[in-house]
Amino acid sequence: MYQSHRLNLRQVEAFRAVMLTGQITAAAELLFVTQPAVSRLIADFERATGLHLFERRGNRLLPTSAAFTLMREVQNSFVGLDRIARAAQDIGRNFAGTLRIYAMPALASGMLARYLGSFLRERKGLQVSLNAASSATVIEKVASGDAELGYVDFQFNRTGMRCRHRSIDAVVVLPANHRLNEKKELTRDDLIGESVIDVDPGSTYSKRLSLMLEGIERTSMIETNQSLTACSIVLGGAGVAVIDHFAATEFLARGLSLRRFTPPLEAGFTELSSEESQQGDLTTEFAEGFWDFLQEELHLPNE
Repeated sequence: MYQSHRLNLRQVEAFRAVMLTGQITAAAELLFVTQPAVSRLIADFERATGLHLFERRGNRLLPTSAAFTLMREVQNSFVGLDRIARAAQDIGRNFAGTLRIYAMPALASGMLARYLGSFLRERKGLQVSLNAASSATVIEKVASGDAELGYVDFQFNRTGMRCRHRSIDAVVVLPANHRLNEKKELTRDDLIGESVIDVDPGSTYSKRLSLMLEGIERTSMIETNQSLTACSIVLGGAGVAVIDHFAATEFLARGLSLRRFTPPLEAGFTELSSEESQQGDLTTEFAEGFWDFLQEELHLPNE
């Protein structure tokens, strides 16, 4: 009678151990089993998957291309298992909750990370992850339940999500020795003849800025999709940029200066959370606290 070969977790563990160590002996030590047991598990795993995963070289197993491809999927699964194990441990230690945050790089790599550090100082047992991602990915993560909180770089509204736009005006970022530093605020006419870096070409923000600057003579041959990158370019003296205030502030200590841009140009963000989130109080506490932090750091008027 034909008997199908079925996968089991122990086979997957043996495969992962061999991929990580490169040796049956080391894999056996990692799994606390004998070498013959590892060899048997690997053989069963190859039969169950129908894949040729290793070339035998004495005590060494050399992975095939199929093994490397499969290992990526196995690693993703083990990340999930590791999180379950950590969660179980945390629950036993008065676990305070989980907060997964995805945000546009200008926030995630700057002020959001700094605020998170202060937020965690008084909250022991809170499991937190912060990831920089494109706005499309942020929306996807919140919508799928893979994130409790998200920040995107445009005004957004969607059924099933709490969407709150946070309005912040754009600023002009200048090198420290630039002639325009003599002024407290700048208009479009002040940018005549300047090399204005185009940030995120094709975006709604970029199009609005282009309309405001339409008709004035300027040189603009530099493009980047990130405001933080634009700041680094300005720091090198290659041009100026009209960007979001929170990204610009991260570069003040490095020698850049910023000026108000008038008339005001919206360069804020939308805060996203799921209406079905089980961590509603924690999410709200973090989001409100971060907005208060931003208002203080950027000297914004209170709502």
